[in-house]
Amino acid sequence: MNLDEFIQTYNCKNTVIVLEGKRKVLDSDAPSLILLGEKLATLLPLALFRSGNAEGADELFSIGVEKVDPSRLHVLTPYSKHRARNNPDRKQYPLDTISLLKEPDLVYQSAKNQKMKSQVERYANGVRDKSAMMAAYIIRDTAKILGTSEIGKATVALFYEDLEKPLKGGTGHTVKTCLENNVPFFDQTTWMKWLD
Repeated sequence: MNLDEFIQTYNCKNTVIVLEGKRKVLDSDAPSLILLGEKLATLLPLALFRSGNAEGADELFSIGVEKVDPSRLHVLTPYSKHRARNNPDRKQYPLDTISLLKEPDLVYQSAKNQKMKSQVERYANGVRDKSAMMAAYIIRDTAKILGTSEIGKATVALFYEDLEKPLKGGTGHTVKTCLENNVPFFDQTTWMKWLD
């Protein structure tokens, strides 16, 4: 998909674009992530943008969106005050304010992450020790795509992926959640061409 096709497809009300990626961003790529956030926020004035508030790619994409319209950036965080010192004015949706009893699909799909399954189940049952809190990040990543009773499902996702070791970590989990829920997604092999 080229940029014109992306704009024609996704510049409509209620479009939610997830911008996410690895924490480790190549120095040479960092300006491109900011530019993409800025360009999309400019060219898609009806769209909302969603981030996970992580360092690296999430932060760089968010900086670009905020240059145009900070009110259209919605941030899902694993817990209240997550990196709040760095982002005091962002519209945040902390996972610990969401009733997981009302979100069974969110828990179910998060538990599909086999490495985190037991932690997800413990977190969903109210355990908040260090091990269970690791699940908050995976549940947050699932929520970025599925939405919650408070925020809608993602329409499309753009990722900054580790192309040599794809589908690893939280970004890999989010990509797999897109695949399981028929949410279209693109990585930098596509969207970097939009910046020419």
